[in-house]
Amino acid sequence: MGETRRWISNSMMRNALQVLEELLDLQQEVDAVYVDPSLIEYSVKLVSATRDPDPFIDFGASPRASINLILAARALAFLRGREYVLPQDVRDLAPDVIRHRLVLSYEALAENVQADELLARILSAVPVPEIPTLEDRLALAPRRNRSDG
Repeated sequence: MGETRRWISNSMMRNALQVLEELLDLQQEVDAVYVDPSLIEYSVKLVSATRDPDPFIDFGASPRASINLILAARALAFLRGREYVLPQDVRDLAPDVIRHRLVLSYEALAENVQADELLARILSAVPVPEIPTLEDRLALAPRRNRSDG
């Protein structure tokens, strides 16, 4: 343990702590990225579709895939400079999040069917939700207030 301390200087420890604090701050910012409930439902539908009977899939993705798909979409939206997730964020990440969770059948292996082909088919079959824009939501807000009072 004494040798390790000689190799790590105080300035290196301060830098490591600063980087850790920056990472924690970034995690909080990503956690604040808005996800419309319809996108959560969309993620669940995509993952559930992998568990529908299919001769090429023995085992589909678990519910954890839909959770991680939304977490990844939040991070991608943040990296793309937005404070909200778009359906395209979910679609862009779906293959990477789901691919390794699929257990392909012998038929798929025998016919050289790849997971990406199956995922492309699922992505085209599951309808993409329409997310109202902020302007749309603001336009609807006064109507709600008038009908309440």
